[in-house]
Amino acid sequence: MIQEKNERGSKNIAAPRPATAQRHASLRHTLIEHATRLIETDGLQALRARTLADAAGCSVGAIYNIFEDLDALIITINANTLNQIGAKMAAIPASPPKQQFQDLAAAYLEFCQSNRRLWDALFTFRLPAGIESPDWFIKIRAAAFSHIEAPLQKLRPDLAPDELPLLARGLFAAVHGIVALGLDQSTGPIDLPALTRQVLTIAGAMAAGLEKP
Repeated sequence: MIQEKNERGSKNIAAPRPATAQRHASLRHTLIEHATRLIETDGLQALRARTLADAAGCSVGAIYNIFEDLDALIITINANTLNQIGAKMAAIPASPPKQQFQDLAAAYLEFCQSNRRLWDALFTFRLPAGIESPDWFIKIRAAAFSHIEAPLQKLRPDLAPDELPLLARGLFAAVHGIVALGLDQSTGPIDLPALTRQVLTIAGAMAAGLEKP
């Protein structure tokens, strides 16, 4: 009987029924939706397996049939956030580099301000020591910020192919730092219009400094 049970189990693992795959896909969507809502409402710290199971109407064990652990679920949500940032940047029309840098920076600030907790989860989440982000996530992250490379290449056509993304990430880090400090009020009170002016000034100054004479 035990052998027969194991054999049936092996067959089910090797060839899952279409209905089972459909239920898994549906539950995956539900879990991502409710986990995203929990983060949007109460922040990353609110995402707990029991809380999520109650919200999704499933057992805690069902979560781990879909995701290896909560870290895998958070990575998926963060990837969705990156895709949204990438889409917002992709919508910025081509223009002279200085203007495009400023438009990209303003779009990033607007996204961060409108999606504070999802944005915060993207940059505060840390995998356990020794665990690297999956390749698919790294590709999404690179794609999201690759839109900075187009105006940068116009300013610095001399950059080698491997130098371009590195400098683009550095420029992003500079704007991100100002946005993060400003939204968190870390360096003192600042309203959104003043923060926007700061971001535009810095983005414009970076463009001016990078332009080759």
